[in-house]
Amino acid sequence: MAHAAGVPTLQEVTVSIRSQDLIGVADSATEGTVTAKQLANRPLLRPAEVMETIPGMVVTQHSGDGKANQYFLRGFNLDHGSDFSTHVMGMPVNMVSHGHGQGYMDLNFLIPELVGSVKYRKGVYAAEDGDFATTGAARIDYQRQLANAFVDISLGQNGYRRALAAGSREVGGGLQLLGALEIAGNDGPWQQPENLKKHNAVLRLSEGTAAKGFSLTAMAYEASWTATEHVPERAINSGEIGRYGALSPRDGGKTHRYSLSGEWARPDQDGASKAGFYVINYGLNLFSAPSGFINGPQGDQHEQADARTVWGGQASRSWFLGPAFRDSELTAGIQLRQDRIRSVGLYRTEDRRRTDTVRQDKITETSASLFLEARTEWQPWLRSTVGLRHDEVDARVTATGGEFNLGNGGKTRAGQTSPKLGLVLGPFQLLGATEFYANWGHGFHSNDARGATSAVNPVDGGAISRVPLLVKAKGSEIGMRTMPLPGWSSSLSVWQMDLASELVFIGDEGVTEPKGASRRHGLEWSNYITAAHGLIIDADVALSYARFKQANADNGGTRVPNAIPLTASLGGTLDPGGNWFGGVRLRYLGAYPLEETGQEKSTAFLLTNLKLGYRIDPRLQLTLDVLNLFNRKANDIEYWGGACTRSETLLGSCGGGIDGRLVHPLEPRTLRLSLRASF
Repeated sequence: MAHAAGVPTLQEVTVSIRSQDLIGVADSATEGTVTAKQLANRPLLRPAEVMETIPGMVVTQHSGDGKANQYFLRGFNLDHGSDFSTHVMGMPVNMVSHGHGQGYMDLNFLIPELVGSVKYRKGVYAAEDGDFATTGAARIDYQRQLANAFVDISLGQNGYRRALAAGSREVGGGLQLLGALEIAGNDGPWQQPENLKKHNAVLRLSEGTAAKGFSLTAMAYEASWTATEHVPERAINSGEIGRYGALSPRDGGKTHRYSLSGEWARPDQDGASKAGFYVINYGLNLFSAPSGFINGPQGDQHEQADARTVWGGQASRSWFLGPAFRDSELTAGIQLRQDRIRSVGLYRTEDRRRTDTVRQDKITETSASLFLEARTEWQPWLRSTVGLRHDEVDARVTATGGEFNLGNGGKTRAGQTSPKLGLVLGPFQLLGATEFYANWGHGFHSNDARGATSAVNPVDGGAISRVPLLVKAKGSEIGMRTMPLPGWSSSLSVWQMDLASELVFIGDEGVTEPKGASRRHGLEWSNYITAAHGLIIDADVALSYARFKQANADNGGTRVPNAIPLTASLGGTLDPGGNWFGGVRLRYLGAYPLEETGQEKSTAFLLTNLKLGYRIDPRLQLTLDVLNLFNRKANDIEYWGGACTRSETLLGSCGGGIDGRLVHPLEPRTLRLSLRASF
């Protein structure tokens, strides 16, 4: 809190484990802010790898670059986003009751060069965070103005090409207008060229800052692609397909995301007010054949289609309660979201042509939330955060297609009250400035509304059980932050998470599959070092232990498949302001169980990416990205499941599918050269 003419007003504060002034600001050991400076020299294969700046987060892909990435954090296979909440400029990215998977979080529309900050919080401890924020939440904001307009042209191996033009200017009265246009394409190393075509545009009008000002942002994104899906490893080993070959042609899809959003914030003598709104038009047509040829030589391709409009907003008010209440800050807020899903469906297809409707539905899903949060400094060395959140979710499902699906549908409603508590002790002069944290809270993720209203399996007409609309999560952690030496910030945390059910909507089958309750715990250690002028080093290690509370009925195992027990990263960027600059990043993924017994495991690997840049003059620079520097032959993702190759089906050896390892290989060493001209 600051004082102007004797009147208290809010300051804009950056909460960051990546800063030397973090002590006395943060509410937990595992929250922080990543800045544009930290992203500038970071080598990236995909836009969503911006999320790997969150310590312990892993971003992979098992399909084409137009599909949402796969995410891993804290012993969770987040699939495409089911247990991590992300907002971009106040807009939710996770999609409820989605055609491919619950919480589908497609970040391919991100333009990394425009990202101004990534604010993240792990766990269920913040009252502002609701659906999907079980492992945590991130809020991504674009910059409001750029130092210089620029044009960036990139070319690379395997048909990679990208053009980005961006700039901003003052248009009068303190208003800033920012615009950007991106056009990109890529074929990738795949024997079946990816033929990615991507168009992206941003237009943003703003005034002031995020803490005192407003912004109005229009965005448009479209993409189409041909995908090489994960394949049975035995098909590669036998030579039926090459390492970068595909089982079936014409997988892939097209997607779009058009949005308009606005945010406003204003401090005053009594506190601060914030408000925002958004409208999103979204669509996806995704063609996949993850099981190959189980059903015959024509292949098992299906289409998952989703067409919706999402609208909503949020508003909050903070009050300073004064000395009588120990200068506590009280915040109250409301959030509203509605997904009007015109059509969400699953269709059998051949060569992207629909041959049969498995299920097709129309859904209106509305969520409304209220939250309260109070921050109090009881002593100079003791402060607390107490929060309470209540969510109500209402869904109406109308079946519009599918032979066995027409009896499904109906209305469902659920609510949850989620308490939160945080304590901070310090700062103490122990190993430098040090604070200790303890956090506890409840949260949830929603299930697909179709799973909560369906009693009939749309594939075969068999009876199935309805599932709860909301799944409760309970978490706790203790941790510390310290600055043992000037320029070195370090945080250590031990956490635990209980999830009432691992229910997952299986978009490939149109049903919700119950997985049982689970418990996870782990340890995280994160470090950020500014060792010299222009040199930034970060190092993170995350350990996790994930188990089902009851053994699997078929094999007796309790391991949670695809829960990564060990991740580590080490990175450095150097930019002293001269001609040369660059960055290097190493990422290690430990072996993880592929099925409940843990007998089948993935292969651990280390991946290294490099960026090297040279400023020809102050307005012209050249950069080279070398991705997978040492050409490591490993797999981006591995699963265990049933599938058949074409030859297995033709030979009659397939049956109902052959269980085995399903893999999607890492892309080989790839060079990309970029030329940027600033104006």
